[in-house]
Amino acid sequence: MSKVKDKLIWKLKDKKTVLTRAYFWKIEHNTLEDEIFLKVGRYKKPKDFWENEEVDNLSPKSELTLDGEEFTSLISLLQEHYEPFKEGIKAFIPLDKPFEKSNADQIKALFSLPDKQNLVRFILSNDVIPEELELGLQNAKRIKAIEKFQSMLDNNLVEANWQKWFERNSWVLGSDFVRILDERSIDTKNITDFLMEAYDGFLDIIEIKRPEGGMQFWSKALDHGNYIPSTDLIKAITQATAYIFEIEREANSVKFLERVDGVKTIKPRCILIFGRSYDWNSKQIEAFRILNSSYHNLSIMSYDHIIERAKRIMGYDC
Repeated sequence: MSKVKDKLIWKLKDKKTVLTRAYFWKIEHNTLEDEIFLKVGRYKKPKDFWENEEVDNLSPKSELTLDGEEFTSLISLLQEHYEPFKEGIKAFIPLDKPFEKSNADQIKALFSLPDKQNLVRFILSNDVIPEELELGLQNAKRIKAIEKFQSMLDNNLVEANWQKWFERNSWVLGSDFVRILDERSIDTKNITDFLMEAYDGFLDIIEIKRPEGGMQFWSKALDHGNYIPSTDLIKAITQATAYIFEIEREANSVKFLERVDGVKTIKPRCILIFGRSYDWNSKQIEAFRILNSSYHNLSIMSYDHIIERAKRIMGYDC
């Protein structure tokens, strides 16, 4: 059961033949919260009209009634958007409610502008993103990347998935590298996973193999009591050293230098990312150290070494 409790009539505009009124009232409910209804209308004003005459007695030119929910939404619209809109602002973030989900669209719209160069210049010149926030965003992005990496290890993903991850997160390879080159081809027959510019301005190689797919790091049989590389790992090492050799052959090629943005190609090195190491015993760890020391221009890392390095960069407890 409900009943009308309070009424209020407000004159919005009064012209010679037309009257605009706001008319709202409260309805009490026994079991629900009270509701406020709003009626806004334009009415033909008769010659004998008197000031407080009920709008029900007038002929409406147009009329709209809002229920409680609609009226509340209208109030929110006016409170949040009227002043900015009056000033010519079509999109804004209310500072009293900065972290509401709806504000994300406004931020995305700014960072989605096609002119990225001017956008970056605007952000930097106006200190839009403070240094501590920039570092926080970078750290959050890297933490998310680590979580993604761990999730990917649980799935038997093909090599292309890992190439994309390393392309987006080359920071895990350490400070030796400053950028991934757009070019991957050494020649028509040899295509690496990544050609990198090292911090000293020289060309290096990153070669990755999927961590699963049945490829083993160590041979199943020991040799004189020693762990030795599996056939799969030997093939990967052979391929990596062949890439090094082919790049050295192309070192004086003008066309090759043009394709790698003129990065110098003296004595290239290669990082080979291969297999898993989370379950190695102490002898296998020693064998890995000895294996790596036998190459002067090749460094082998497992996927678990990569994730451990990433965690250490981010200050995780490994």
